[in-house]
Amino acid sequence: MTNVDTLDAVRSAVAEAVGIDETDAEPNATVLGDLGAESIDLLDILFRIERKVGVKISANEIAELLQGDLSDEEFEGEDGVITEAGLAQLASVLPQIDRAELAGKVTADDVMTLFTVQNLADLAAARAALADVS
Repeated sequence: MTNVDTLDAVRSAVAEAVGIDETDAEPNATVLGDLGAESIDLLDILFRIERKVGVKISANEIAELLQGDLSDEEFEGEDGVITEAGLAQLASVLPQIDRAELAGKVTADDVMTLFTVQNLADLAAARAALADVS
């Protein structure tokens, strides 16, 4: 499956789960923000991706990807706001974010709202490529 095929499959999965037109599931749209998905919808989306692409992704794995190797204390401050190290980690896996714009504003609870359809497709494609190597 090509990256374009994977993106199409993810867009379809998102649209079906959220009940929107597939054209609205644009690559730069945030799943839990722009498209109005809720946590339960994310589980449905991930199940649909597994069926369409053949790779299993859990919400926990997305959270781990976003936080990387940083401890909770390194990732977020006592006030729940993402630290500079946390923002650097996020920028490494979410290239679309503007660190300067988010600095001092985004909390750990908001991090999943930054995840786009394209980010999800990239993750699925990476998982599929790993499966092909194994």
